Amino acid sequence: MFLVLRRYAVCSLLVIFLTGFNGVFAQTAISSSASAAQQYGTLPGLAGQNQSQMQYGSIGGVVDNNATSGQQADTSQKKAKIRKPLESYFFDDSTRERNSFAWNVNLERNDIDLIDVDTSMTGFQNEYPYLQNNVGSAYLGNLGGASVPLDFFIRPNFRNFSFAQSFAAYLITPEQARFFNVKKPFTHLSYFMSGQTRRLEESFWGTHAQNISPSTGFNVDYRSRGTRGIYTWQGTRERNLSLAFSHTGKKYSVHAGYIYNMQNVKENGGIKRDEDITDTIFEMPELIEVRLMDARNQLKNNTFYVVQSYGIPLRRLTDEDFSIARNSTFFIGHSFELSKFYRKYTDTRSQSGDYYENWYISNVASADSTYERLLSNKIFVQIQPWDRNGPIGVIDAGIGNDAHRYYQFRMEDYLRENKGVTRNSTYVYGAVEGRVKKYFSWGAHLKYHLFGYRSQDLDMGGNVAFSVFLRGKPITLKGSIRHQTQTPDYWTESYFSNHFAWNNSFAKESETRISASLSVPAINFEFGAQQSILNNRIYYDAQALPAQYDGVVSVSGLYAHKDFRIGGLHLNHRVLLQFSSVQEVVPVPLASAYLSYFFEFNIVKNVLRMQIGLDGRYNTKYYAFGYNPATAQFYNQREKELGNYPYVDLFVSAKWKRMRILVKMQHLNEDLFGTRDYFTVLHYPLNKRAFKLGFSWSFYD
Repeated sequence: MFLVLRRYAVCSLLVIFLTGFNGVFAQTAISSSASAAQQYGTLPGLAGQNQSQMQYGSIGGVVDNNATSGQQADTSQKKAKIRKPLESYFFDDSTRERNSFAWNVNLERNDIDLIDVDTSMTGFQNEYPYLQNNVGSAYLGNLGGASVPLDFFIRPNFRNFSFAQSFAAYLITPEQARFFNVKKPFTHLSYFMSGQTRRLEESFWGTHAQNISPSTGFNVDYRSRGTRGIYTWQGTRERNLSLAFSHTGKKYSVHAGYIYNMQNVKENGGIKRDEDITDTIFEMPELIEVRLMDARNQLKNNTFYVVQSYGIPLRRLTDEDFSIARNSTFFIGHSFELSKFYRKYTDTRSQSGDYYENWYISNVASADSTYERLLSNKIFVQIQPWDRNGPIGVIDAGIGNDAHRYYQFRMEDYLRENKGVTRNSTYVYGAVEGRVKKYFSWGAHLKYHLFGYRSQDLDMGGNVAFSVFLRGKPITLKGSIRHQTQTPDYWTESYFSNHFAWNNSFAKESETRISASLSVPAINFEFGAQQSILNNRIYYDAQALPAQYDGVVSVSGLYAHKDFRIGGLHLNHRVLLQFSSVQEVVPVPLASAYLSYFFEFNIVKNVLRMQIGLDGRYNTKYYAFGYNPATAQFYNQREKELGNYPYVDLFVSAKWKRMRILVKMQHLNEDLFGTRDYFTVLHYPLNKRAFKLGFSWSFYD
């Protein structure tokens, strides 16, 4: 590790941190012939050996097979350590052979989802989290500010602490936290910056992962993003920390972690006159007047979680069983989560002018705070009738309880102590899934709230996938259906602050969603259709107040992904068509697109590779969202249509060994197309043209 760090002097500041982990995992790898041949139940090549040498606990010894009968093996030399194999029912042979891999954990069931640790150049230029893996988002222009996807079907729907929903792109949740298994210590660093010093925008991401044993490891994820802002009072600072520990053993598994999220956002309320952008060229955008000059949103979240399970095989294991994945097994487990959310909004009347109509508590300054605590416990069982990947792979069942605690200031708190509001909800849930080799997979789930705060809430659905293979290449057809009935979020029904106050009694919302897709990875093609039927939809209306639509809203979507490749030329397309039957309730643009055209080539084969290209995003005009800082919510404004403006970036990226480098000119087309309507949210212009640099570097022995 020290040799690597000395070689790359740019990372010298991290030497003290990294050396603390060096040497913990210095075992010699097992011979390649044995590791490549690992199977669920046996190690081929050892069939003729003493069976005791094949057991998990004693495989570290060395046997001299050339010693004559009755002759003791030569022990004068130091015995080499043999790396124990990874014994876990979660991972198959192909996964075990990888030098490193990562996964997310399911907090309700004894299950994980493998994820890619991407070190390629594909999509490297899309470093903004709200622009990744979709056709685009409506956002305030500044990194760290609020955003919402243009695609209705991936918009977040927070059932807990909805004030954080607009910042979902920046938050780490337990379901998103990464766990690693690495054969050698792994460190990854990324850094991006753009703009002049007074308008500086920065983003840093650091990851360190290390295993203590083949089945036990830990990792640290740290992210820091922020900007001083191009426009007045637009600075942000965002930080995330994820500490994760995992043990995925032969029978026992545990995943534990701690998450910290922080947002500190200066809110300027948008510019006063859109004409300052559309009809006037300001060389110094900080001279453009904004609506708020002293407003700020602060959001903090602390989460601790543990998911553990123990497997009881339903038949006796032999010495050759390195996993219980292919055995009939009964699992019992427990999941625990403690999450605390805190938000504070501040402003002063002298700097806010007439932006807010009401000043209920103080006519001088606002200091609105809200707090929510979630304590969740679940006990679950899982039955694996035969093979974990069999036609009926696993059957899940569980019971859980969510205890909520809500705090906010109210007028009556002047006269008595505020003890907050406690709400409890108890529910049962179950799921079943299976597959038939690689050709067919299926699943179904059900969750029902028995009593308490969310009594009679329902979540049920199912999914299927069919695959056929042409010349060994898959063609996959997927379908799914899901129905949800849910109690309105607490904060949409009860809220009191300096600028807004409401006490609503909304009916339960319901949604039925159907989707189907066809994917052909061999030609980089995917096509899909989605349909959502919404009843009693709750939204924020043109006055930025929560409202409920007493009727049915239908939202339809068609999308297509197609990547053309002609030699080194790549033409990547993402197109989405959407239709909403009631735009006042669910606003969506009719068409949205993301296009990435680039040329990829080798400068030095297997050493240096480069991409040069253009990224473009576009959506048709529609009544895009407005944004209210006091509630941190997007609302359905009917003042002005926005859209019909292409946003283009020019980028050059390169990969040199383990390093990726990015040079980008953002918003290349500013002032080039005869229009300056670059707004995706009412009164919030996107950033002007800017030059960006970035790199990403992986370190491992």
